[in-house]
Amino acid sequence: MSVVECPTLAQLADIAGGRIDSIVDVAGVTVQAIGINAQELPQGGVFAAVPGSNAHGARFAGQADASAVLTDAQGLSIVRDELGLDVPVIVVDQVREVLGAVSSAVYGNPSQSLRIIGITGTSGKTTTSYLMEKALMAQGKKVGLIGTTGTRIDGRAVPTKLTTPEAPKLQELFASMRDQGVTDVVMEVSSHAISLGRVAGTRFVVKAFNNLSQDHLDFHHSMEEYFEAKAAWFVPDDQCTFIVNVDDQWGRTLADRTGALTLSLHDAAGVEVSQRVTAGDNSQSFVWRREGGEPVKVSIPLPGEFNVANAAMALACVSVVDPDGVAVAAEALGQVAVPGRMQRVDVGQDFLAVVDYAHKPAAIAAILEELSSQVKGRIGVVVGAGGDRDQAKRPLMGREAARCADLVVVTDDNPRSEDPALIRAAVLEGTQGTNAEVVEIGDRAQAIAQAVAWAQPGDAIVVAGKGHETGQIIGGVTHHFDDREQLEAAIVARLDEERQR
Repeated sequence: MSVVECPTLAQLADIAGGRIDSIVDVAGVTVQAIGINAQELPQGGVFAAVPGSNAHGARFAGQADASAVLTDAQGLSIVRDELGLDVPVIVVDQVREVLGAVSSAVYGNPSQSLRIIGITGTSGKTTTSYLMEKALMAQGKKVGLIGTTGTRIDGRAVPTKLTTPEAPKLQELFASMRDQGVTDVVMEVSSHAISLGRVAGTRFVVKAFNNLSQDHLDFHHSMEEYFEAKAAWFVPDDQCTFIVNVDDQWGRTLADRTGALTLSLHDAAGVEVSQRVTAGDNSQSFVWRREGGEPVKVSIPLPGEFNVANAAMALACVSVVDPDGVAVAAEALGQVAVPGRMQRVDVGQDFLAVVDYAHKPAAIAAILEELSSQVKGRIGVVVGAGGDRDQAKRPLMGREAARCADLVVVTDDNPRSEDPALIRAAVLEGTQGTNAEVVEIGDRAQAIAQAVAWAQPGDAIVVAGKGHETGQIIGGVTHHFDDREQLEAAIVARLDEERQR
């Protein structure tokens, strides 16, 4: 384990550009931990009291056994005047703007000891990160993975709650990875993480951009604002290589701004793909080539052009950290399985059944178009939209589902605090004026069973939206629900019924 010299409160105040408000002498007081959850903060850590949309984090300072509080002027007033606490306070203008750098310092600047590859984009982050993890491990590297499906250290799961954890938890994870001998880290970087400063203070060796399509407009309010949030991460850095897929206009704009290494499946670029061939077993092959290098044959057990783009990006990133290991990396991609991403459920039925995480309009369209190219029969989709999220995309999801499928079963996803019926109504609005058969069934298990009952030999059905998730959030309560389990159970029940006839 690495020996890390713990910073003092005074040093953290200097890093944060803040001042210390204290009635006691804090000279020599060192810090070994930092966090934004008061109840989970280790004894003697610094409690980062961040202003929130509903309440200021400083109101929870009394629940933390902290050596100090990092907060703003409003937080100081709450700590002193409302709570009457005499704990030392580091006062800054904007907590989130400094939290990354402060957290990094607390844990010994762990990203300086790791090769960290970050991937952003609306779709494909998880699949690309899984592909990179597999490729790097095949090269003999000890790899950390941080993303939507959780965190892994050398293949071992580590519980986390967010796609990109808050800065204190992220830096703590990096420190744990460093101390366990991890050499390379692959992580998804969400637009929320960039905007909220979660990745500030982290040194990346590669930053990659996949694509941009409508999502998160409850947070960013417009596509332009959403794009600028992503673009803000690509600050010029001599130690970091930028790689950008330029097959959409947003990518081309970003590449023009940054001079990034470009990637394209269709046009001339720094990284190119050619000779794509698909097979009936959902696998496909292609030739990958980086400008100035030798072509490499790649085979992946994943369908769809979007997965070719993901694999090409994964190899592009790997080629930066290990240019001589691309061939080994490419061979390893043939063994990748990504939970809940075009994941087949097969118990002997005569139709194709898959589960996919697609929960935005472009992703819905992509998976349905891919299924249409694979099967000769009809296409059915079970689809819903999440509550407390971008409302504008709901009818667009319904429209794409009805445009591409023969059957659309509109159901509940994660309603969260919203009325599920109102969410379904918004999705149904987008299906109007189409030729698809549209059914509304709020109960997700029943909706899946309906799609299974509808399917005939040669058809395909996809349960979209939740993918790898194992819970459904209704009214603030999480109930166990796994689309893969429910889909398999529905198919087994149908097959049992058919055998009894």
